[in-house]
Amino acid sequence: MNIESAKSIGGVGAILVFIGGLAFFVQPLLTLGLGIVGALLVLISLHSLSHNYMEKGIFNKGLYGFITFIIGGIVSFAGFVYLFFYTSYMNDLVSVLYPGFNGDWTNLPNLTVNSNLNPADIVPFIGPIIATLVVTWIFIIVGSFFTWRALKHVSAKSSVGLFSTAGLLMLIGAIIPLIGLILVWIAILLVAIAFFQIKPQAEQPVATMTPPPSTAV
Repeated sequence: MNIESAKSIGGVGAILVFIGGLAFFVQPLLTLGLGIVGALLVLISLHSLSHNYMEKGIFNKGLYGFITFIIGGIVSFAGFVYLFFYTSYMNDLVSVLYPGFNGDWTNLPNLTVNSNLNPADIVPFIGPIIATLVVTWIFIIVGSFFTWRALKHVSAKSSVGLFSTAGLLMLIGAIIPLIGLILVWIAILLVAIAFFQIKPQAEQPVATMTPPPSTAV
């Protein structure tokens, strides 16, 4: 795959991830689908660029970032599934909110919320959720770090400084909780723009052998 094709695939992939961020407010599953497909396209593009620029770090760091994000997503999902479906967490929490709750979820709409609820009673239930979110946050930071390194390599080889800027913005956004997600989303758009700014490598002139001038004897 040449650079022209790689930049198109990478740009389209980043746009899909960007659109996926918007789709979250409409259909979260669509966000997941677009995100995975877009990330795979970007990874394919980085693989091609690593060969064209002869820089293994482009693909290797991008792959590490992709794997870290995937593992983080799986760990986060598994943590919430275990917490909500394989422990008494939800029953205990609902029992605090609705004192008359006896385990029958169909009767929940008929119950009255605890009007004398003490906020301190909710604190023990916040811990497990925060712990799961913190683990997810760590994976996001590590994945963003590898992504920044990959984009920094692309920036150096392609002379498109926007790659490095976008990668750094993504890393900063990953470090900042909640509000930083907006920075990450903007960074993804900048990555798409940066891909389309890549210029093909200039063709190297072919060296020709010039025969020495003949000398008359």
